[in-house]
Amino acid sequence: MTHFDTIFLVDDDPINNLINKRLLGKIGISENIVEFLEGEEALDKLNDIEADQSVLIFLDINMPVLNGWEFLDKYLELYGHRLDKIVILSSSIDYQDRFKAQGYEIVSGFLEKPLTLGKIEEIRNQGIL
Repeated sequence: MTHFDTIFLVDDDPINNLINKRLLGKIGISENIVEFLEGEEALDKLNDIEADQSVLIFLDINMPVLNGWEFLDKYLELYGHRLDKIVILSSSIDYQDRFKAQGYEIVSGFLEKPLTLGKIEEIRNQGIL
Protein backbone atom coordinates (compact mmCIF):
# COMPACT_ATOMS: atom_id res chain seq x y z
CA MET A 1 0.00 0.00 0.00
CA THR A 2 1.27 3.46 -0.88
CA HIS A 3 2.48 5.72 1.91
CA PHE A 4 1.52 9.41 1.85
CA ASP A 5 3.38 12.26 3.46
CA THR A 6 0.06 13.83 4.45
CA ILE A 7 -3.64 12.97 4.32
CA PHE A 8 -6.25 15.75 4.29
CA LEU A 9 -9.76 15.00 5.53
CA VAL A 10 -11.98 17.76 4.14
CA ASP A 11 -15.48 17.37 5.58
CA ASP A 12 -17.70 19.78 7.49
CA ASP A 13 -18.69 17.00 9.91
CA PRO A 14 -16.14 16.74 12.73
CA ILE A 15 -17.44 13.29 13.77
CA ASN A 16 -16.79 11.89 10.27
CA ASN A 17 -13.32 13.41 10.32
CA LEU A 18 -12.57 11.89 13.73
CA ILE A 19 -13.73 8.41 12.70
CA ASN A 20 -11.87 8.57 9.38
CA LYS A 21 -8.71 9.81 11.08
CA ARG A 22 -8.74 6.88 13.49
CA LEU A 23 -9.43 4.37 10.71
CA LEU A 24 -6.68 5.72 8.46
CA GLY A 25 -4.31 5.91 11.41
CA LYS A 26 -4.79 2.20 12.07
CA ILE A 27 -3.80 1.17 8.55
CA GLY A 28 -0.61 3.27 8.68
CA ILE A 29 -0.57 4.92 5.26
CA SER A 30 0.47 8.26 6.80
CA GLU A 31 1.66 9.60 10.12
CA ASN A 32 0.28 13.04 9.29
CA ILE A 33 -3.53 13.15 8.99
CA VAL A 34 -5.03 16.63 9.09
CA GLU A 35 -8.73 17.46 9.45
CA PHE A 36 -10.45 20.46 7.84
CA LEU A 37 -14.04 21.58 8.35
CA GLU A 38 -13.82 23.98 5.39
CA GLY A 39 -12.29 23.58 1.97
CA GLU A 40 -10.65 27.02 2.04
CA GLU A 41 -8.57 25.98 5.06
CA ALA A 42 -7.34 22.89 3.22
CA LEU A 43 -6.43 24.90 0.13
CA ASP A 44 -4.52 27.39 2.27
CA LYS A 45 -2.64 24.59 4.06
CA LEU A 46 -1.44 23.19 0.72
CA ASN A 47 0.72 26.33 0.45
CA ASP A 48 2.80 24.94 3.33
CA ILE A 49 3.41 21.57 1.68
CA GLU A 50 6.16 21.06 -0.86
CA ALA A 51 4.90 20.06 -4.33
CA ASP A 52 7.01 16.89 -4.29
CA GLN A 53 5.35 15.56 -1.12
CA SER A 54 2.59 13.02 -1.61
CA VAL A 55 -0.81 14.17 -0.40
CA LEU A 56 -4.05 12.17 -0.34
CA ILE A 57 -7.21 14.26 0.01
CA PHE A 58 -10.55 12.77 1.04
CA LEU A 59 -13.09 15.38 -0.04
CA ASP A 60 -16.78 15.72 0.82
CA ILE A 61 -18.80 17.42 -1.92
CA ASN A 62 -21.71 18.70 0.18
CA MET A 63 -20.22 21.40 2.39
CA PRO A 64 -21.22 24.98 3.18
CA VAL A 65 -19.12 27.97 2.12
CA LEU A 66 -16.99 26.10 -0.44
CA ASN A 67 -18.49 22.83 -1.70
CA GLY A 68 -16.41 20.00 -3.12
CA TRP A 69 -16.89 21.05 -6.74
CA GLU A 70 -15.74 24.59 -5.96
CA PHE A 71 -12.81 23.12 -4.02
CA LEU A 72 -11.78 21.08 -7.07
CA ASP A 73 -12.00 24.12 -9.37
CA LYS A 74 -9.89 26.24 -7.01
CA TYR A 75 -7.45 23.38 -6.47
CA LEU A 76 -6.89 23.08 -10.22
CA GLU A 77 -6.47 26.84 -10.52
CA LEU A 78 -3.95 27.06 -7.67
CA TYR A 79 -2.31 23.63 -7.56
CA GLY A 80 -2.88 22.03 -10.95
CA HIS A 81 0.86 21.29 -11.11
CA ARG A 82 0.75 19.04 -8.01
CA LEU A 83 0.44 15.25 -8.17
CA ASP A 84 -1.88 14.84 -5.17
CA LYS A 85 -4.58 12.20 -5.14
CA ILE A 86 -8.14 13.28 -4.41
CA VAL A 87 -10.85 10.81 -3.47
CA ILE A 88 -14.41 12.05 -3.16
CA LEU A 89 -15.93 10.72 0.08
CA SER A 90 -19.58 11.69 0.08
CA SER A 91 -23.00 10.65 1.31
CA SER A 92 -24.30 11.34 -2.20
CA ILE A 93 -25.68 8.34 -4.07
CA ASP A 94 -26.58 10.47 -7.09
CA TYR A 95 -25.17 9.07 -10.34
CA GLN A 96 -24.75 12.63 -11.64
CA ASP A 97 -22.26 13.35 -8.86
CA ARG A 98 -20.20 10.29 -9.80
CA PHE A 99 -20.34 11.31 -13.45
CA LYS A 100 -19.32 14.88 -12.64
CA ALA A 101 -16.42 13.62 -10.53
CA GLN A 102 -15.14 11.60 -13.49
CA GLY A 103 -14.84 14.87 -15.40
CA TYR A 104 -12.05 15.98 -13.06
CA GLU A 105 -8.77 14.27 -13.96
CA ILE A 106 -7.46 15.01 -10.47
CA VAL A 107 -10.20 12.87 -8.87
CA SER A 108 -8.85 9.36 -8.36
CA GLY A 109 -11.99 7.79 -6.91
CA PHE A 110 -15.49 8.24 -5.51
CA LEU A 111 -16.58 6.53 -2.30
CA GLU A 112 -19.83 6.66 -0.40
CA LYS A 113 -19.70 7.38 3.32
CA PRO A 114 -18.91 5.86 5.68
CA LEU A 115 -15.26 5.06 5.00
CA THR A 116 -14.51 1.46 5.91
CA LEU A 117 -11.56 -0.91 5.72
CA GLY A 118 -13.35 -2.64 2.84
CA LYS A 119 -13.63 0.60 0.87
CA ILE A 120 -9.97 1.39 1.53
CA GLU A 121 -9.10 -2.08 0.24
CA GLU A 122 -11.29 -1.41 -2.82
CA ILE A 123 -9.42 1.76 -3.78
CA ARG A 124 -6.10 0.07 -2.99
CA ASN A 125 -7.01 -2.68 -5.48
CA GLN A 126 -7.84 0.02 -8.04
CA GLY A 127 -4.30 1.39 -7.67
CA ILE A 128 -5.37 4.59 -5.93
CA LEU A 129 -3.54 3.70 -2.71
